[in-house]
Amino acid sequence: MGLKDKIVLITGASAGIGAATALAFAAEGARLLLAARRAGKLAEVASKALARGAAAVHSIDLDVRSRHAVQRAIDELPPEWAEIDILVNNAGLSRGMEKLYTGRVEDWEEMIDTNIKGVLYVARAVVPGMVVRRRGHVVTMGSMAGEIVFPNGAVYCGTKAAARAINDGLRVDLLGTPVRVTSVDPGLVETDFSLVRFHGDAGRAAKVYKGITPLTAEDIADVILWAVTRPEHVNISRVSLTPIQQANPLLIHREP
Repeated sequence: MGLKDKIVLITGASAGIGAATALAFAAEGARLLLAARRAGKLAEVASKALARGAAAVHSIDLDVRSRHAVQRAIDELPPEWAEIDILVNNAGLSRGMEKLYTGRVEDWEEMIDTNIKGVLYVARAVVPGMVVRRRGHVVTMGSMAGEIVFPNGAVYCGTKAAARAINDGLRVDLLGTPVRVTSVDPGLVETDFSLVRFHGDAGRAAKVYKGITPLTAEDIADVILWAVTRPEHVNISRVSLTPIQQANPLLIHREP
């Protein structure tokens, strides 16, 4: 299925997987709706996307944690941007890495509000239009952490397990419509993810990827692009991918 002039909404598009996905879709001639909190970074991605070949770009300053802001952003889209073909529900983060009984409640709330509620709010605002138009594809950014809980990551893993269940439930609820639903569940991907998790501690973040060749944001964007370009009768329910040196969230082979 070609992507030229398709309207693609990507949340969390200012960096990492979201930005890489924007550029991948841009190269296919898609029209990009880019949403994120960091307007400056988002503008940089928009400029690169246009240079890469995007048919058009419309940026939205959006915090997916706000239900009203999400609904308003979708309701107020210009008519030429309103018929979203593909949603990449990507906005998400991890904060902190402490034992559950010593964790910061503020970190928990940020993860729950972004990784669970944000996914729900965006899907709730976008999917009804897809059902009415009888076309669309929802891609949820999951994680291997939604399958296996790793030490000091209970709440993050819990949010990704919830995202997996929400994604599967959405697929069930859309049965009988042509709208497709996919979850992309990576292992270790080197982006700003660990820097955000450790509240800007670059040294601690770098240790996460020490001794391995992790996945890149471009690797994930490539998988998303593949999933949404399958024939219309094919639904890729879930894609799980890891670096070759990772078997699951607990088993990682690090070179000395």
